[in-house]
Amino acid sequence: MSMIVKNNIEALRVINLLDQNNNMLQQNLNKVATGMKINTAQDDSAPWSISERMRMRIRALEQDNQNVQNDAAMMKTAEGSVSNTIEILKTLKERAINAANDSNTDEDRAVIQKEIDQFIDQIDDNALVQFNGKYLIDGTKNNTVSATKTILLNQSLATDTTAGTALTALQNRVGDSLEIQSTDYVHVSAVIDGNLKMYTSAVGDKSLEAILGEEIFSDVTSAAIDENGKIGDLIDKFAFDAYTPDREAGIAVVSATEGVTNQIAGFNISILDAQGNVKKAANAALDDFRLVQRAENQTGDHSLTFHTGPEANVAIKVGLGDMRAAALGLKGSDNNKISVRTKEAANSSINVIDNALTMSLNQQINIGSILSRLDYTSANIITARDNDQASESTIRDADMAREMTNYTKSNVLVQTAQAMLAQANQGSSAVLGLLR
Repeated sequence: MSMIVKNNIEALRVINLLDQNNNMLQQNLNKVATGMKINTAQDDSAPWSISERMRMRIRALEQDNQNVQNDAAMMKTAEGSVSNTIEILKTLKERAINAANDSNTDEDRAVIQKEIDQFIDQIDDNALVQFNGKYLIDGTKNNTVSATKTILLNQSLATDTTAGTALTALQNRVGDSLEIQSTDYVHVSAVIDGNLKMYTSAVGDKSLEAILGEEIFSDVTSAAIDENGKIGDLIDKFAFDAYTPDREAGIAVVSATEGVTNQIAGFNISILDAQGNVKKAANAALDDFRLVQRAENQTGDHSLTFHTGPEANVAIKVGLGDMRAAALGLKGSDNNKISVRTKEAANSSINVIDNALTMSLNQQINIGSILSRLDYTSANIITARDNDQASESTIRDADMAREMTNYTKSNVLVQTAQAMLAQANQGSSAVLGLLR
């Protein structure tokens, strides 16, 4: 080996190795300190890019889950209000049944009416429940709705029953006669736009069509006196026809016009014998009209959209119906509330409350199904997030045992290079011995 002092090649080579070892040691330190084997794109660009996209998706899924939790809180707020309305309706039915009993005086019924008025006002208050400043069940968050009519369907009469079938010929579903006599009386009452309408007539040879189409729902202004001395004045609001919403046909009472204002809030038809006694067996089939379609006003699409996915257009559309008292048929456009001031009015109000309960339960079922779906949605999001997190961890997280081993190796190499650099520097100092 030549003895030179200007260029210490051995030392330069050792310095280069020392720099490499220091760089490796620094990388090992970063991996150990952060717990990740890929910290920047410089470490490994392709896996780093994949990992960043997965991190974006994980954060999006976490926000989706937060959205679902907020949505569930909103739905629970609406559900609580609907539940309270249902409890009020249960109380209203108790009061109506009480008022229909003649053990009460008119003064008693007047007191009950005051209580009912307050309960109905509370139903309106319930409909104004808010979440984050949004009204939920006042009809402003409904799906697109075409104006609909009330449809009350009876599927307890014989399947061949038509509107022209005489009352005396009516049969129940299994073909047994209702045993209605021509000397009996038929009493019909209805609550339309919050107002009670009543009519009583002898059965004679009249048909369903005659009772409901001609005598009751025409402009009755003549002195049609019922057994309670009241003059019938039912307005032309209804149609009476066959209706087939499913495989079993039935006879339906249908509002003549669409919308909440002219809805049939309650409808009752009753057969009484010549002495005024109710014929319960006949009424069990004849008065079995049940709500199958509620009256609604036409509205645009104001439904809620719950965004539940990391991509665009992954959402749940939710429409909430109108739970105000007027929409439930409990009061009219003139703020007239259902009445229990007489036993006849109280009896008619029972069916009104039953129909309101049907609408409320349908709303509660709708909200409950949404809450159930949101639970499944949250579980699915959490599973997707955890799986993505596991995949991202495989790409980016460091094996700490391996990284500590590499760190120890790099540390030893750095110390070794430092020792060798000292040895290389000593080679140049040997030239001084020639100069002595």
